[in-house]
Amino acid sequence: MAGEADWLRERLEELERIERPSASEGEREAAEWLVDQFSQLGAEARIEAESAHGTYWWPLGVGAALGALGAALALRGRRFLGALLGAVGAAGIADDFPPGKRRLRRVLPKRTTYNVVCELGDPSAERTVVLISHHDAAHSGLVFHPALPEIADRLGLVERSDTSPPLMAPVVGGPVLAALGAASGRRSLTKLGLFLGLGTIAAMTDIGMRKSVPAANDNGTAVVALLALARRFLADPPEGIRVIMLSTGSEESFSEGMKAFGERHFDELPRESTFFLCLETLGATHLLALRGEGFLKMRDYPPRALAFIERVAGEEDIWLYPNLRTYNGTDGLESQVAGYETVALCSCTDLKQPGRYHWPNDTAENVNFGTVERAIHLSDKAVRHLGQYWLK
Repeated sequence: MAGEADWLRERLEELERIERPSASEGEREAAEWLVDQFSQLGAEARIEAESAHGTYWWPLGVGAALGALGAALALRGRRFLGALLGAVGAAGIADDFPPGKRRLRRVLPKRTTYNVVCELGDPSAERTVVLISHHDAAHSGLVFHPALPEIADRLGLVERSDTSPPLMAPVVGGPVLAALGAASGRRSLTKLGLFLGLGTIAAMTDIGMRKSVPAANDNGTAVVALLALARRFLADPPEGIRVIMLSTGSEESFSEGMKAFGERHFDELPRESTFFLCLETLGATHLLALRGEGFLKMRDYPPRALAFIERVAGEEDIWLYPNLRTYNGTDGLESQVAGYETVALCSCTDLKQPGRYHWPNDTAENVNFGTVERAIHLSDKAVRHLGQYWLK
């Protein structure tokens, strides 16, 4: 569409001015803003309020603290209690990573998160596509400093790897080593577990004390992409498919909004006729379809879904950066693990990074709108193809 980049930029600049950490009044304001934007286009959207904790630094910090306490007790001779606390801390952290059950959060304070749902296309169609974005914003933190990928590149690590570093391994590793050291009596392991646990506590405290970032790329780009797609679908409705446009809250607190959507709606969405297309951080240099993701265990995306999106991209002469995986998680992880054909459409820089990830300069002026427009075009064509031919 002519002038689409200016249209996208205008809305993205409006969204980034809303301070919107997970499960906050700002997130609610962003959800209401999005409903209003859909209404201006002529589409009806609704807000689904869900219960959420709204952070990840508290559950990870609590798990790390249990491990560190266990290590300290073990070093004072209380090995059984130290091993027990380390094991409980490690289990709590591992369970908190999506798509875990997140039992530790059940004892933490709860707030409200706000999912936005807009349904377009043919409401009676047998096939459904769910397009996902998220409108909450992440907190910053020193662990997200943009100098770190540059250092990794100078060391040659970026060129040699097609998978992001497992940043959460030390987080769970602290209490694991504390438990192993306490159980075996190896003080060196126990001390290393204590060191990693204290480091995790410091990192989580740093993140929790900072404000949320403007979050233009992550993930305002996908929010405005949903609006652009809604504008296209209203002007030229796709045939043979029901379209659910979903913008989740609390993605930045380990996909709590998406998990709540699944608990509410997965039973009514047949796995054999529902496709999930997750749009995430679309404003860096290169468009890509993630091959796999996961915080501890790498979970590859379904080969048929990946082959489909790559085929449509090829037909539209859209190049996708090849063969990237991440030890992290998008909302697409929830639908993938639930058994749906799912693709996570993302973007990366030349350093194979999302671009200004969780950093204060993640603003609209630093977004590559050409990449966003390619993502919109590819998503549009994919939805129409699914309506006519499904995954053929």
